[in-house]
Amino acid sequence: MLVDMAHAAIQHTDWHWAAIHGHRIFYAVRGNGPTLVLLHGGGDSGEHSFVRQLGVFSERHHIVAPDQVGQGRTPDVPGPLSYTAMMEDTAALLKMLKLKQVDVVGFSDGGILALMLAVRHPELVRRLVISGVNIAPEGLNSADLEELRASQIPRPKTIDEKLAHLWLTSPTETELSLALLAKISQPVLVISGDRDAITLEHTLKIFHALPEAELCVLPGTDHATFSGRSEWLNPIISVFLDRS
Repeated sequence: MLVDMAHAAIQHTDWHWAAIHGHRIFYAVRGNGPTLVLLHGGGDSGEHSFVRQLGVFSERHHIVAPDQVGQGRTPDVPGPLSYTAMMEDTAALLKMLKLKQVDVVGFSDGGILALMLAVRHPELVRRLVISGVNIAPEGLNSADLEELRASQIPRPKTIDEKLAHLWLTSPTETELSLALLAKISQPVLVISGDRDAITLEHTLKIFHALPEAELCVLPGTDHATFSGRSEWLNPIISVFLDRS
């Protein structure tokens, strides 16, 4: 781990932007090797969600980590947030970069986007790693769901308000469902903390619906799996991605 941190300290992350669907998307690029796409959690950024993974995985991978609309370095656009729109932005970026059959690691909202990407653009995805993912708002634990319901306002404008509305209303059944998960043929590593914001029962439904899934439940762990348990997860993810 000391060696990994030393390498991480001297590596440099390059930032680029692309015009996607009439707006700008900023994305981080780092490292060399097979492409690994990192999709961040809601309200975060690729650089921050995976701060404990970037240096380690860029030793052997070409990292592409986009910031979704209104999050990280990417400016907001008018209207509500949509998982479908963010997923199509991500797909368009990968196609613009002439990337396909990439490995995708998604945290929380990023994991939702990763699953949707595999359903709608299967040619782009080789393997998936997802953590803290729900396929319906009912997958959230009851306390968080009640808090979201209490915080709703009629016309969300700020990114925090838009995110709260997104989490309370999405993913919709047309975006993700158990039937759609059953169509994903790629290997998927499903990760959850045993005290995650997503109920373990919901995570198990996702795991059982995926034809080629492996399950990793981390003991004594909340939603922040990548930042809180990197010493466990990084080696597990590396072994999973290294398989042919």
